[in-house]
Amino acid sequence: MGDYGKNQKNGGGQGRLVMVLSILLAAAMLIFFGINQSGKKETMEKEPGETEDTQKPLASREEDTQQEENDGRYEETVREADRLAASYDYDAAVALLQAMEGYETDTRLKEKVKEYEETKAACQPVNMEEITHVFYHTLVVDPERAFASQDTNPQAVGNNQWMTTVSEFEKITQEMYDRGYVIVSIHDLVRATKDENGKPVYEQGEILLPPGKKPYVLSQDDLCYYHSYDNYGYAARMVLDENGKPVCEYIQEDGTVLTGAYDVVPLLDAFLEEHPDASYRGAKGIIALTGYNGILGYRTDESYRNVDGDLNYDKKQWLARHPDFDIEKERAEAKKVADAMKADGWEFASHTWGHMKVGDASLNRLMTDTQKWRENVEPLVGGVDTIIFAHGQDLGDWGAYDESNPKYRYLREQGYSIFCNVDSNQYRTWYGTDYLRQGRRNLDGYRIYNNAVGLQDSVSDLFDAAEIIDPERPPVPPLR
Repeated sequence: MGDYGKNQKNGGGQGRLVMVLSILLAAAMLIFFGINQSGKKETMEKEPGETEDTQKPLASREEDTQQEENDGRYEETVREADRLAASYDYDAAVALLQAMEGYETDTRLKEKVKEYEETKAACQPVNMEEITHVFYHTLVVDPERAFASQDTNPQAVGNNQWMTTVSEFEKITQEMYDRGYVIVSIHDLVRATKDENGKPVYEQGEILLPPGKKPYVLSQDDLCYYHSYDNYGYAARMVLDENGKPVCEYIQEDGTVLTGAYDVVPLLDAFLEEHPDASYRGAKGIIALTGYNGILGYRTDESYRNVDGDLNYDKKQWLARHPDFDIEKERAEAKKVADAMKADGWEFASHTWGHMKVGDASLNRLMTDTQKWRENVEPLVGGVDTIIFAHGQDLGDWGAYDESNPKYRYLREQGYSIFCNVDSNQYRTWYGTDYLRQGRRNLDGYRIYNNAVGLQDSVSDLFDAAEIIDPERPPVPPLR
């Protein structure tokens, strides 16, 4: 065999060796990848985007998701219970936790319930005849526009005397909170029952608060945004924001329209969202409405239909600027806002349709006015049992109403059982057989200014007027 044969023989042996090694390498790779696919050994890198969760079996991942949802609901329910307890509704907080699945074996929930019950046990009933009632008018957003030309403009003088600024309202609300004041509903003051003949009987209600807390009722008059307020630095109307919450539209001097907290309702809503313990069981305040210019900034009164009728100058000018006016749309929008306010804890009351002086008015005029309120305002805000008298007038002297008074009898027949006037006393509450009377303290420019300069001492139990008065408020002239 020559050299050629030798080389061929040697080369064949090397080839077979290479072939064997290749087969062994391929087998090893198959085994490796087989193990990787079946066991997903940690020595291999994860695929892009792959996580520990996606490596788990589907059933296990679903269990984890369900557990996260359960934990979220648990925490949300406990937060809601804490909020109820913070607003002194301990029974509702306890009921909410006790209704949760697994309560019987959950020590955390039982500890919470124990905490609520102990806090409630430490509460004390308040004196129902020592509950003050404060009220505001529409708030001034821009004092410079509202108070300008005090010497020559009667409207500016009225703005200064009767209105509170946004700054003053916020400071008063904070200081009253710091002093332990808590808003209650006027309906919390009474417990309505019936006698053996089925007639209504009013008794004192019961309000339980922790030591140091003091209840008060809050109301706002004339939340209608009258035409006379135009261009004086007030909000223009109430609207709903993207979350369905009531806020205000405010028109700046250059015509730019802003939306936000520019009056009592959204300002107090925001404060109570941050301080739930400033309200007793979600109470807000009473909104007293007239109707002759519509309500909440919407021109909802029937009189606006009569474009060519006997309208006053303000209405004619407004209709001329709004040729596309549609009263049904106005009413629908106003009702939408009113419904949202009621759902949020606000209550409504009559302020008479025409802002009338009930003491001076005849019975016939009162009846006509009441009918206009029922036709133009009640369908938008619902039935009410509270009437807040305008101009500080009342149906009679303080104490029991005279049953022989025809105006009183008429209003009772119309369903009114809570009557409020204006009164500078710290407390003024009277429980009749089937009605409640309460005096209200005006926290307006006149009251704030005279207390701030030391001419009066009628709000020092609520706040320090010298500290809260708006620096842009000019001296307030005496009332005439």
